Formats: sequence, structure tokens, C-alpha cells
Amino acid sequence: MENDSKVVTSFKNFLIEIGELSYFTARFFKELFNPPFELKEFLRQCYNMGNRSLLLVSVTGFIIGLVFTLQSRPTLEEFGAVSWMPSMVSISIIREIGPIITALICAGRIGSGIGAELGSMRVTEQIDAMEVSGTNPFKYLVVTRILATTMMLPILVFFGDAIAIFGSAMVENMKGNVSYLLYFNQVFDSLQFSDLIPTTFKTFFFGFAIGLVGCYKGYNCKKGTAGVGLAANSAVVYTSMLLFIIDFIAVFVTNIFYG
Repeated sequence: MENDSKVVTSFKNFLIEIGELSYFTARFFKELFNPPFELKEFLRQCYNMGNRSLLLVSVTGFIIGLVFTLQSRPTLEEFGAVSWMPSMVSISIIREIGPIITALICAGRIGSGIGAELGSMRVTEQIDAMEVSGTNPFKYLVVTRILATTMMLPILVFFGDAIAIFGSAMVENMKGNVSYLLYFNQVFDSLQFSDLIPTTFKTFFFGFAIGLVGCYKGYNCKKGTAGVGLAANSAVVYTSMLLFIIDFIAVFVTNIFYG
């Protein structure tokens, strides 16, 4: 009986969380088109998020390209299909591995940072002070950050994909004596618009989800300083789950149109 009560309470809290997040999303779109537009703060957030994440995304992408090629090469050699390496690596990275890995990195790096920053501002009453002074904190803090993550994630994914393919080309150059020119010619020959367009659209939704959940958790932070850590942690957990759901929907829709 007690366990049933806990399940009902958890389900009720889950529905309340979904409702509040939906209201938060609707408020974002309402504030998005109402002036004044905080262009300076938006550009500052774009610079901070992109600049501070670029090195991490680049290193991770390079290692993924190296490891993926080293792990795949023995199997392809066994079947005499090592010449398929450029097309296999490029399609795998651009369609799936690059976007989802980069998004998860940004969820940990950017999403938790937003949750902690806005949570700290909430518990120290800085957001309340902005409201008293006549500044719209939702527009200045939330709208700019969600827009910045939405715009910056596709760019970070592009850099991560390019560096991952370069890492793969480096392995093939050293182990298979394949020139960089030949490798990249085969990469571009194997890619089609059906590989690039859906994955680009998907990354915009990834970026939106990272900014939205991070801002929601931080903006509604409670329970004092302990709530700041909880907001940062839950922002990463919820965003990671949401990214996989968005990825599944994107793959499902892509298969309908391009399958």
C-alpha cells in the first residue's frame, strides 16, 4: 500500500514537472518575439558557449575518429572491405555519432553551467533584484541562453565531425598509406544531402533542449545552496534523456522521408 502511494506521488510529480516545463517553453516563445531584444547579451552567450566548448568538442571528436577507425579496421580487413572505411566512418559520424556525442558533451558542459549559474542567481535573490529594478530577467537570462545554445550547437557539431573525420584520415594515412586527398575525396563522394539535412535540423533541437532544461532547472531552483547543485545535476540528467528521445524521433521521421 505504501509502495503504491509512492508510485502515485512520483507519477503526479512527473506530470507536474511536464506541465511546468511546457509553461516555461510557452513563455520562452512569447518573450522571444517581444521587444526589447537583448542582442548584446545573446552574442556574449554565443561567444562564451562556443569558445569555451570548442576545445573539448575538438579533442573528443579527434579521439572518436581515431578509436572508431582503429576498432573497425581489423573487421573490414578480414572481409577485404577496408576501402569502404572513408564512407563508413563519415556516414556514421555525420549521421549519428558526431551529433549525439557532441550534444551529450554540451549537456554536461553547458547545460550544467546554465543550471548552476541561474540557480545561484535565484538563491542569492539576484533574479528578484532584477525584477524589482524593472529588468525582465526571463528575457535577459533565459531567452538569450536558449537561443545561444540553439545556434551554437550545430556549429560545434560541424567542428566535431570535421575533426573526427580528420582523425580517421590520419589513421588510414599511417596504417593504410591512403593519402589525405584520396580519403577526403571518398568521404565527399559517399555523402548525400539526405545525410546532411536531417542531422543539421536535429542539432538545432538538441541545442534548444540543452538550453531549455538548463534554464528551467536553474530559474526555478529552490532549497537554497543545496538546490544549486541539484539543479545542475538534474539539468544534465533530464537533458541527456531528452536528447535520446529527440534523436529517436529524428531518426524515425528521417526514415519516413528518406528511407
